[in-house]
Amino acid sequence: MSEEQSTPTNQPRRATLLVYSSDPRALERVRTALGTRPTPGLEVSLEEATTGEGVIARCDEGGIDLAVLDGEAAPTGGLGLCRQLKDELDAPPPVLVILGRRDDAWLATWAHADAVVLHPIDALELTDAVVRLLSPTTLATTH
Repeated sequence: MSEEQSTPTNQPRRATLLVYSSDPRALERVRTALGTRPTPGLEVSLEEATTGEGVIARCDEGGIDLAVLDGEAAPTGGLGLCRQLKDELDAPPPVLVILGRRDDAWLATWAHADAVVLHPIDALELTDAVVRLLSPTTLATTH
């Protein structure tokens, strides 16, 4: 977490999420499912990326607390992009991948994804995964 996220206990923790998809509807579903306060005490801001190059560049800049990648995006899929982030960046953020098929979960393991949810996006499932990945104990083990 960045320095600005060290706030007094009465202030919400802030997190920046980078959401990647080539499908504008998938981006909107993630935005709608999470909102700006997925749980009390946590405020999120969402940045969007529609290209794999944009994701790599933005994560390399730093300040991204969680990357949410669409495994069904084209031409660069979220699974390959996750693997690239984990292999090439010195300090990649935790990554949640949205898969089209449960049978592709083994690919998420290969890609070193920190969590997986399925299309169609279920707001409760996505929110639960995001909150879990952004918890201080999870962040301490992924960084």
